[in-house]
Amino acid sequence: MEIGIVGAGVGGLTTALLLAKQGYGVTVFEKESFLGGRLTYQGNDRYRIDQGPTIVLLPELLKEILHDAGIPEEELELIPCEPLYDIHFHDGETFTKYRDLPTQLREVDRLFPGESSNFLRYLSDMSRTYELGMKAFLSKTFKRKRDFMTFENMKLLAESKAYKTLKNFNASYFADPKLQDAYSLQSLYIGGSPYEAPALYGLVSYSEHAYGIWYLKGGYYSLVPLLEKACKKAGVKIHLQAKVEKIKIEKAVCKGLVVNGKHVDCDAVVFNGDFPHLYPMVQVSEREKKFKASSGCVLIYLGVNKRFPNTKAHQFYLPEDFEKHMNQVSKSNQIPDDPSFYIFNPTALDSEAAPPGESVLYFLIPVPSGEEINWEEEKASFVEKVMKKAEERHFAGLTSAINWMEVRTPADSLKDGLYQGGSFGIAPTLFQSGGFRPQISPYKVDRLYSVGASVHPGGGVPIVLQGARMLSELINADLA
Repeated sequence: MEIGIVGAGVGGLTTALLLAKQGYGVTVFEKESFLGGRLTYQGNDRYRIDQGPTIVLLPELLKEILHDAGIPEEELELIPCEPLYDIHFHDGETFTKYRDLPTQLREVDRLFPGESSNFLRYLSDMSRTYELGMKAFLSKTFKRKRDFMTFENMKLLAESKAYKTLKNFNASYFADPKLQDAYSLQSLYIGGSPYEAPALYGLVSYSEHAYGIWYLKGGYYSLVPLLEKACKKAGVKIHLQAKVEKIKIEKAVCKGLVVNGKHVDCDAVVFNGDFPHLYPMVQVSEREKKFKASSGCVLIYLGVNKRFPNTKAHQFYLPEDFEKHMNQVSKSNQIPDDPSFYIFNPTALDSEAAPPGESVLYFLIPVPSGEEINWEEEKASFVEKVMKKAEERHFAGLTSAINWMEVRTPADSLKDGLYQGGSFGIAPTLFQSGGFRPQISPYKVDRLYSVGASVHPGGGVPIVLQGARMLSELINADLA
């Protein structure tokens, strides 16, 4: 049986490998001239750095699924981050997160006296929620709402206080607002505001302590050549610059694709683009659903002729009023006047990430998605403001040392086909999560499937891989 996959992101390529291993013929159609989707790089002949994701979470899940897909563990060189990262507050204080528990407790006591017992209670509760949540939500798909709205699931959601926002949830554990922010900002990893994302996403922050943060040597984009090599070995056919214009549906059964104007017959189709773009490709009786996009990002990529030996690989900078910043990003669609931002400095972990004595840096600044902001007019002053703040705090001499610089805005993401220019698919709000999120079998159409960051179980590379694994199992059950 022949299966067509629309899009060669990490979800599409992993699904292709898992299906090929089960004996299916698989063809991938990618509209761009390169593979990987968000897992690509920015750079030139001298400098190269991840364009998209940089933080590796849940390493065992990542290795397990990639192994099942045909990529041996020894081909992945994962480097642990310890300490995990620094969080710099507006008042000049810095809180460091560690995986080692005794060290983390000392750090909590240093900056937030009296909070260490709250932190231990937080870890204990989150440990139980994580184990139950993995089984109840991240390892199941919900074709029907009633599959999700079971008594057991509703009980777990109530006990874990998932109905609260992430910020309010953390306020029930930590008294100091700065410590609350330190355990809420992780929703930014998947493009959500901690003032809107449900408390269940607190599992991201917990997973950092439980399983660590890692760096994939060579960058996350180095996964793509491994996936491509495995696809060739498995017999997966890949077509680049192959734009899928339509998905053929006959009597509620998916029959194939229209690619660059030509009809291609398939026994099943997997869509690996941003999910809201699927509806215009199909003719179904279901009403089109409106989605809230994730945040956008202004991304700054730099090659500089010096190193910063006193900085960690991951740095987070929080503004004086984090709530105001997030409201500007997710509600009022304004350029933040005091933005939070993240800096990735891979040479802190991998001296070969840049030429000797030089660095590559990556700045990520959450901003509104959509088309309301004219980034051609705004980006220069906005970028200058953020870089000036970084230079004043910890990256002395940065601007004078720049050899190479590129900037991406939500306008660029929109051109690349990301939904409303959001960098992370649809937003992780309460009613766009779990059983309310688009599912891997999204419509009442047989043999039509979807995978990716906008589809359950959600965003982040290991979680998208988990979705690919669940999808391959579902397709095999359906077609068998």
